[in-house]
Amino acid sequence: MKFLCLIRAERVMEQLDPAFAEGHFRDYAEFTTAIRASGHFVGCNRLLPPAAATTVRVRDGRVSVTDGPYAETKEQLGGYYVIEAADRDEAIRVAARIPGAWIGSVELQPIAEDEQTLRALGFAGAQ
Repeated sequence: MKFLCLIRAERVMEQLDPAFAEGHFRDYAEFTTAIRASGHFVGCNRLLPPAAATTVRVRDGRVSVTDGPYAETKEQLGGYYVIEAADRDEAIRVAARIPGAWIGSVELQPIAEDEQTLRALGFAGAQ
C-alpha cells in the first residue's frame, strides 16, 4: 500500500532559527537515506512557505484565484513523503520517524489504488 505523509508544523524551514534548520535538514537527509534503504521510499519534497501558495476554486464555471492556502491554521503544510508500507501500522512506524513529526505533525493518508481510480487517472493495470 502507498501512503501520503503530509508534514505540518507551526513554522517551516525558512522561519526556523538557521542553526536549528541546518540540523533539521540533516535529520531529513538521514531519514530519507534510511527509508530508501528499507524500501519504503516512493517520493518526497519540501514545500515553500504558504505565502508562495495559490488556491484555485471553480464555482459555476468561474475560476477564482487567491494567494496563500485555503484554510487559516497554525500549522502549515511544509512537505510530504509518499511511502510504501505493508499496512497502516507499518506506515505509522515509518511516519513517526519523519523529523517533522518531532516539532509538528504528520498526517497519514492511504493512496487510492483501486481499479476505478487507476483507470480514471490513466494508470489502469499499472499496479
